[in-house]
Amino acid sequence: MIVCKSAAELEKMLAANQLVARVLEAMRPLVVPGATTAAIDIAAERMVRDAGAEPAFKGYRGFPATVCVSVNHEVVHGIPGPRVLNEGDILSLDMGVKLGGFFGDCAVTLPVGRISPEAERLLVVTQDALARGIAQVRVGGRVSDIGHAVQAHVEAHGYSVVREFVGHGIGAALHEEPQVPNYGPPGRGPRLAEGMVLAIEPMVNMGRPAVKVLKDGWTAVTADGSLSAHFEHSVAVTSTGPWILTALPAPRAAAPVEAGLPRG
Repeated sequence: MIVCKSAAELEKMLAANQLVARVLEAMRPLVVPGATTAAIDIAAERMVRDAGAEPAFKGYRGFPATVCVSVNHEVVHGIPGPRVLNEGDILSLDMGVKLGGFFGDCAVTLPVGRISPEAERLLVVTQDALARGIAQVRVGGRVSDIGHAVQAHVEAHGYSVVREFVGHGIGAALHEEPQVPNYGPPGRGPRLAEGMVLAIEPMVNMGRPAVKVLKDGWTAVTADGSLSAHFEHSVAVTSTGPWILTALPAPRAAAPVEAGLPRG
């Protein structure tokens, strides 16, 4: 069953999703050569709990951490630990929280120091694919319009879309209907209605789309060892178009100072 949220429920979802976005933004300075993935996870959990929220992933189906940390060819669900980040790595951070009875979910892939032009291009294309998918979020549209826009952009740049993992509805549960694949023909699946909230999350491989899960039972990696990137926003369907709940407001510009003029 697809659940459409009321205006009051969307405000609660906004609070949860803004918290996720703020935590991920706060993690950026920690993503540096020499850092461990465990240190990032510890810092994120502390920030979540200090805000009065609960980590959504920790304990979910047995996952042991607050943040999924996936390095280079790891697609999703990487487990934090003593692993040290190196210059040139790319690191995907996927995190959710529960606040006020509702969930927020967001993901970003970050460079570790200076990365190769090829890796930078993968990040740009994946982020652009997410934006193109979000642009399809409109009342009366179809769920598959989102995935079609993502796939078309990704494949036009010579990359591939992961099939095994998809986006999803989100609300009072972390995973709700409908599923939101990042591929497929347009014009299919449920119609988008006002109040639906979708976690849209392209996972894009530089090589082939196939993935495999490691022996830890969680970490999914590209089968061919190619780099993978992952970006995610939680987006509400409104009468005026998509409302990106995980988009942080732009910082306010400082007022210009007229140099040399006296004060007072």
